[in-house]
Amino acid sequence: MRDPAHPDTRDLAARFEEEKPGRVLSGPVGTLFTGITVAVALLALRQVFFPLPQGSKYYLIIFLAGVLPVLFLAYPSGVRRSTERAGPTVLDWVLAAAALVVCLYPVLPFALGAGGGGYDAFLDRQGLLDPLDVAFGTGLLLLLLEACRRATGWILPAVCLLFLGYGYYGGLLPQSWPVAHAGLDFGQLVDAFYNSDSGFYGTPLDVAATYIVLFTVYGAVLDLSGAGRFFVELSAAAFRRSRTAAGRTAVASGFLLGTVSGSGAATTVSIGAVTWPILRRAGYPAERAGGMLAAAGVGAILSPPTLGAAAFIIAEYLGVSYLQVLGWATVPTVLYYLGILLSVEIDARRSGVRPVVVDTGSAWRLLARFGYHFLSLFVIVVVLALGASAMRAVVIATVLAAALSFLDRRHRLTPARLVAALRDGVRGVLAVSAVCAAAGIITATTTKTGLGPQAAALLVSGAQAVSSEPAVVLALTAVLAAVALSLLGLAVPVTASFVIGWVIIGPALLHLGVAAPAAAMFVFYFAVLSEVSPPTALAAVAAAAVTGGRLVPTMWQTLRYALPAYLIPLAFVVTPTGLGLLGIGGPGRIALAGLVSALGVAVLAVAAGGWLPGVGPAGVPERLLGAVAGLVLLWLEPLPMAIGAALAALAVAGVYVRRGAGRPSVVESVNPGEDRE
Repeated sequence: MRDPAHPDTRDLAARFEEEKPGRVLSGPVGTLFTGITVAVALLALRQVFFPLPQGSKYYLIIFLAGVLPVLFLAYPSGVRRSTERAGPTVLDWVLAAAALVVCLYPVLPFALGAGGGGYDAFLDRQGLLDPLDVAFGTGLLLLLLEACRRATGWILPAVCLLFLGYGYYGGLLPQSWPVAHAGLDFGQLVDAFYNSDSGFYGTPLDVAATYIVLFTVYGAVLDLSGAGRFFVELSAAAFRRSRTAAGRTAVASGFLLGTVSGSGAATTVSIGAVTWPILRRAGYPAERAGGMLAAAGVGAILSPPTLGAAAFIIAEYLGVSYLQVLGWATVPTVLYYLGILLSVEIDARRSGVRPVVVDTGSAWRLLARFGYHFLSLFVIVVVLALGASAMRAVVIATVLAAALSFLDRRHRLTPARLVAALRDGVRGVLAVSAVCAAAGIITATTTKTGLGPQAAALLVSGAQAVSSEPAVVLALTAVLAAVALSLLGLAVPVTASFVIGWVIIGPALLHLGVAAPAAAMFVFYFAVLSEVSPPTALAAVAAAAVTGGRLVPTMWQTLRYALPAYLIPLAFVVTPTGLGLLGIGGPGRIALAGLVSALGVAVLAVAAGGWLPGVGPAGVPERLLGAVAGLVLLWLEPLPMAIGAALAALAVAGVYVRRGAGRPSVVESVNPGEDRE
């Protein structure tokens, strides 16, 4: 069984992550890179217990001055293919030096004409920047755009430039247009980016420099301690005697490996490298197996206790603890994996999947020997429940994971391996930091121009043009918002997609009375789902690369497995009862919303898979009835729930009648290779 941390697996994963693969730095450059990244990691750890006295913004300036220069060393320009495997070029060194200077300029302790003069003097010039301030701010703007281009591609820089152009030229738009504004000159824009709390040093970068960097370090420590291999082996051992062992192993592995990897595509490749041979021996078609792997991989970043980076931004935007965000995600996670597991059970019967003997030890023996890997995860939740910050919780968990690594001779975190973990953790946050800083262009422009409320009004007006009924307007707005967020996520990374969605689409949902937690989690889910949404669907592309399956059918299979993740967010936005899915509203509401939604997910799984477990195949009429029933059930109001339950009962009765009429109730094709739906 291949280790998920195997170099070949990591290289394949890098091809499909949102961030482009970087250089392999060695020799003196590698030593320099290691030294700087370890220093950044130690600074982030120090900030948790001994914050810099100058304040959080001062820390963000120092943090960005540490990560932005080394990003230019780690990521090639991509102008020439030959530079991707070579070391940094002269241009890379020049850009790294320039990044260091422009990042440190706000804290330079000496005057440069009317500029410079130290951190306090820089803050005092807010709104009245010196031309030198504008020059350095412009330099940082350009360097961040280039850093994002290197790390994520052209689209995010293009979006940032679009917002920049809107801020500068928006005053020329006809003032009768809803999106017109008074206009901003370039100096005002740079001031908003460089010297305000909503620009480069705003909440997204704050989250990257505090929460995300610490969780990536924790993930690197956990990975090097052997946790990734243990999670996969435990998943295989737990289901080794089940007919659906192969599918269950893939799903469980995705859930557990999400604690180590924050990327859906990377998790997909990691579990695929291990479980695809098992799925193939069981008889799964390549496309169906790929869809399962992609859905399980993306589910990993939707699942507690380590959600995707945008979840930390939710906590900061709403001023709540990270533990509350984890609570909001718990029931949707259960429903998501319920849908996947039901689809696995259905596929096992419909495709004629064969039992496979997985060569692994007893699950109880594995737990007894390596179950300590779970302790650090439990510690995060316990420490959060005791009222500590997420930063302190993850630092404690990291120390514990490092100490427990000495229980396994093969994965002891010696000083050299600990340095490697710190380096890999910071390297994992380089691209995220650039994206978060560049997101300040979007948030600052939106704040300065008032674009958020204007765009929200347009979205709501579009829904009101169809109907004046409040419930219909809310539902249509939610659907339009879901489509917009899905399209946005195809173009930009998840973190940037969430930030843009929150400042543009979030106000529309809040205006219609949606609770802030529901609106924020709605935006979060659809930002993450971009990894499985055609035509890009990075996780599905990664899965197809692993299985060798056809790309488009793999994407459609992924959508089928991930269907609950698209529908549950709509459920907790359109009705007050839906807040129960976020654990809000008391035990009665939570139980009602959870049980009815579980029924809806189950009916939808049967409709999509065409099989009722324990009975037999469902025909087209039953599948259509089931699909309508599932959708209606997710409208969590008394009348729709009653109608949905009645339709679901009719669909089940139809399957029984079909079986009793003598239709075949065994698998229709014993050759799974023929099933390509």
